[in-house]
Amino acid sequence: MVDGAARSLTDLMAGAETVAGRGTARAAAAGDAIDGVLPRIVVEPPSAEAIADTLAWASRDSLSVVIRGGGTKLDWGTPPRAVDVVLSTTRMRAVLAHRHGDLTATVEAGAPLAAVNRELARHHQWLPLDPPSTDRATIGGIIATNDSGPRRHRYGAPRDLILGVGMARADGHLAKAGGIVVKNVAGYDLARLLTGSFGSLAVIVSATFKLFPLARTSRTVAIDIAGARELQSLASAFLASQLTPTALELELPPPRLLVRFESVEAAADEQAREAVSLAAAQGAKARVLQDGDETAMWDAHDRRPWEGRGAIVKVSVLVSDLGDTLTWLAEAAGIDDCEVTGRAGLGVLLIRVDGDAEAQARLLTALRQRIPVGRGSAVLLRGSRELKARVDAWGPIGDGLDLMRAVKQRFDPSGILNPGRGPGGI
Repeated sequence: MVDGAARSLTDLMAGAETVAGRGTARAAAAGDAIDGVLPRIVVEPPSAEAIADTLAWASRDSLSVVIRGGGTKLDWGTPPRAVDVVLSTTRMRAVLAHRHGDLTATVEAGAPLAAVNRELARHHQWLPLDPPSTDRATIGGIIATNDSGPRRHRYGAPRDLILGVGMARADGHLAKAGGIVVKNVAGYDLARLLTGSFGSLAVIVSATFKLFPLARTSRTVAIDIAGARELQSLASAFLASQLTPTALELELPPPRLLVRFESVEAAADEQAREAVSLAAAQGAKARVLQDGDETAMWDAHDRRPWEGRGAIVKVSVLVSDLGDTLTWLAEAAGIDDCEVTGRAGLGVLLIRVDGDAEAQARLLTALRQRIPVGRGSAVLLRGSRELKARVDAWGPIGDGLDLMRAVKQRFDPSGILNPGRGPGGI
């Protein structure tokens, strides 16, 4: 095989346009850099077939490939050593089918989530995923990272909503897995396998999801709390109650719990009143937000902690360990150097840590030592090159690494897809 690094830029672009079509390839610019690494070319195939042909070409010529949608999560994971080709899905943005009677839809991978939901809203339905930057985050990228937001409390993550997937394999063959209806049990669940695979197994070209009706009314109860342990106690009280929030979020500093109810107006109002009473019984002060105030509050919450400077770590712990983890974090990082948001009912946190790379590395290492393998994880999402040189982005993996490597070998034997960026250098 030809060494991709030895080929001239002109030859690479000519080869890409031969398989993907005229006008689909360009030399990479500064804005295309991935964690500081500049790829050689960017290819924007207009169809699933063109994506498959591009992968077949890259596989033949041993070209490393990174898949890009909206680019909102492109620096997650280990920095690449080198990148020959960025394969962009942004020309594939269509809602291929909306089976509103069955509450399912099939969507191309390059479609931004917000645009998809605007189309689905014509039939008063939506795909209930709410990660940050929904105007830019694409369906393919959300699946590849299994990214989600506050409403994961009620609706789950992409892995819980996906029914089927269309993919282009590393060898250039197109394949499908799963189905287009909710009750589907045929074959292996490759759709869920690809969900969270960070583009290391195949290129997602389309996906089918189950949908939900749009709620008529939303109410949010914002509850001010004394500290981290009181926060866990109140979250546990909500989980044990008969209330059915779509989101149960925490923030600190200052400690606060956000409880969202989305339903018909009467039900949302009644549940909000009960939530205020529950908070009062725990000695906490609560207020109900709606309309513009509620929208502004959630917009601000979704931007935390991404707007601030510093490293961002995604931490997953048992809900029973949440209070201890937050208390330790406030003491170890310092209340002024740390900001936390997350799913209080699921034990999933986003933590922004200030300081220099050495201090951030010490904190992340100490945090990982507190979380035994099998009881949670601490994954570095955003961090400087200096920080990533000091600590592994993924952290301890446990006994699953051999299985991950075997799956990678099966799907991508040449190792061209996102090479070296996954857990354990996969």
